[in-house]
Amino acid sequence: METKLFDSELKLMELLWENDGVSAKELSLLAAEKIGWNKNTTYTVITKLIDKGIIKREEPGFICHSLLKREDAVRAETDSLLSRFFGGSKKALFSALLEDETISDDERKELRALIEKKKP
Repeated sequence: METKLFDSELKLMELLWENDGVSAKELSLLAAEKIGWNKNTTYTVITKLIDKGIIKREEPGFICHSLLKREDAVRAETDSLLSRFFGGSKKALFSALLEDETISDDERKELRALIEKKKP
């Protein structure tokens, strides 16, 4: 399964993760309402996701099910970002995130607690 999602695919997957087991027709109505897409655009993206093995189609009714968990998509995108821009270094990523940002004492405490939980 290819987990690289383009922006349009991610938008549709967000809808599917919220409404797994929905028909393609219902998904196209949701996409029209929330994203402003027409039916053809939605069906094109659904087809691409089926071809990638990310969505499974069931009959009757063209029912769509996600084969990719949101957490796995987030992990794959995070790994890609780390690799492409930061040479795999989490320290470099955090440094870039915090470089121009101010964070509150509460955020600092929360981040410290997250890091402490991950200690070996």
